Amino acid sequence: DLKWDLVTSENMYCLAIPSRSDLFTIRDIRRKHLPMLKKMRDKCLATIKEEFDIPASQIRVYFHYQPAYYHLHLHFAHIRYMAGSPFIGKSIALSDVIQNVELKSEYYRDATLVYYIKDGHALSRELDKHGAIARY
Repeated sequence: DLKWDLVTSENMYCLAIPSRSDLFTIRDIRRKHLPMLKKMRDKCLATIKEEFDIPASQIRVYFHYQPAYYHLHLHFAHIRYMAGSPFIGKSIALSDVIQNVELKSEYYRDATLVYYIKDGHALSRELDKHGAIARY
């Protein structure tokens, strides 16, 4: 991703995109996909350590929901990196996804997932028309 200069470790930000095209968001993840996700996590963390000397303990691994684009992808960011929306209401930790899907294969198919959008966003305006937005 072009957000990182490949030099400043605190700005490390990478994406991992599986080659399979049948997974669009975390809602598509089932128990049968966990080996692939674990392999992606392990290989990416090892590569980041090998290439950039950043240990796994310094890396946040997460999905966005809703994603910016609909092809499943994982975010890897240094724990000090604050861009890329690694926050509550936008991101879901890979470790949480794995744990939830281990408990129930269709967890994310069935779960109510809260996410935040800005007032004035096209989706916000459309949902507002139907009274589907909770304002806090």
